[in-house]
Amino acid sequence: MNLDGKLTLDARAQRANKDAAEINVHLRQLEALRAGAAISVLDNRKIIQVAGEDAEAFLQGQLSSDVRELADENRAQYSSYSTAKGRMLASFLVWRSGGVYSLAVSADLADYVAKRLSMFVLRSKVKVSIADNLTLIGLAGAAALDALAIESALAASAGPREMVGVELGLLIGLPGSGWALAVDEVGAERVGERLTDGASLISSGVWDWRDIDAGIPWVGLATQEQFVPQMANMELIGGVSFKKGCYPGQEIVARSQYLGKLKRRLFKVAFKQPLAIGAKLYSPSVAGQSIGMVAAVCQVASEQYEGLAVVQFQAWEEGIYADEAHTIRLEQRNLPYSLNEGLEN
Repeated sequence: MNLDGKLTLDARAQRANKDAAEINVHLRQLEALRAGAAISVLDNRKIIQVAGEDAEAFLQGQLSSDVRELADENRAQYSSYSTAKGRMLASFLVWRSGGVYSLAVSADLADYVAKRLSMFVLRSKVKVSIADNLTLIGLAGAAALDALAIESALAASAGPREMVGVELGLLIGLPGSGWALAVDEVGAERVGERLTDGASLISSGVWDWRDIDAGIPWVGLATQEQFVPQMANMELIGGVSFKKGCYPGQEIVARSQYLGKLKRRLFKVAFKQPLAIGAKLYSPSVAGQSIGMVAAVCQVASEQYEGLAVVQFQAWEEGIYADEAHTIRLEQRNLPYSLNEGLEN
């Protein structure tokens, strides 16, 4: 049975977000996500498109990943965009379809990033625009696939960072579990028509737990220009190539990699009080100074939160706290990848 079939997909997403403000609903949505029976309209992401015959060369000179690897249009990759000092202005999920590059980015940075990229187009045959007609939808589990009539065998062919076309749009496999479905306006309407009780529609904020669990960082307004890509483990998820040519911040990124100067990393953490993204972190080992920052947060129980934090390695020895009085302690949790091993780039 369709859920309030007269509502648009956007209206349903807004309702899911609003309902999730109530803790019991939030936790029920999280349970559906963990059980692999959830769909989420990722309205906290926007898609920037880069088109034109010089698009590949242009992005190759701007992003940290090797966008030439997307030429076959059968895979996606994580990437980042930095200042000349190597500090990330944004992080992305990037793919290519029909010769056009799509960059999924934190919604609060989309206008800024699109405008900044456009400043460097110069005489290149490139057009940068925000694709308001495209929507990114998160799918978790077989129930989500069944609800949208996506064949499980077809979805299984989209492994992590791999891409396959389906009736509704483009299905991108995500690290850990689940998929991102990129749809246009027609696809979004069909998604709304097919939503059933078989899979719960959850808020984009609850979906963020999936990326936290997978150790996938998203730079937003609160963390912009705070991290060198390796601090956010971007090279460990395929978001940095050390074999490509120059791009903004490339010298700093390479120096951090090869000279062993990296002191901070992204960790999965747990804590018992709500913390804001961008909140500073402290340790008794470095009195009076911040040793890191909260990068992502999701509530997972009545008095329990999980998140991602960029902190100094050595600070764990004496503990990491969210206050200078050292009363709100962060506990380290396991990431699904090793901090000592990167992907081949």
